[in-house]
Amino acid sequence: MTEKELFTQEDCIQTGYGMPIGGKVIVLSPSTLSEGFRSAKHQMYFCTGGFGSNPNPSGRSVFAVSLADGEQVRWNRSDILGVAKPEILTDHVRLQLSQIRPTEALDLKSHEPQYSGYCFLPDGRYTSGVWLCSIKEVQDYIEMQKDYQHRVMICDRDDFCVFEMLDGKVVHSLPEALQKEQPEQGGMEMKL
Repeated sequence: MTEKELFTQEDCIQTGYGMPIGGKVIVLSPSTLSEGFRSAKHQMYFCTGGFGSNPNPSGRSVFAVSLADGEQVRWNRSDILGVAKPEILTDHVRLQLSQIRPTEALDLKSHEPQYSGYCFLPDGRYTSGVWLCSIKEVQDYIEMQKDYQHRVMICDRDDFCVFEMLDGKVVHSLPEALQKEQPEQGGMEMKL
């Protein structure tokens, strides 16, 4: 897909202040972009949270990761044009998105990864895996990626595939034993 000059409301699934944007690819309003950054690739971010889902946009912070360069930033809710249609994501954006760990992921300095998450483009290209420390992180990673990626794969510590999704359809689901791996939380259900 060739890159557009700038994205508009027609490139969004939803626009306005009442839509949920957490965990979604969002598009910044063109008026927010500064000179030298006025291109479609600088409009796309992954929303990691904040108070941006509040219908009153005044002073509400939205935390996001740039899908152009991976930089973590903060925007005001009023700077957001809408939630991006999955088909407008370029290969670069999809690969950048695949490298984002879930918002509530545990610190890798003090927790050992148990899984790794991968996303593949239709032509088979991918980037290095993302470390995931728990089944909850696996579920969150799948949830973040499933609407935007061609193929999502989760591997265990021995690099065996324990989950695979192709074009939004589960082709290899997590074994039941893994889904109930966290007894301190009473087991976890896969919600896909």
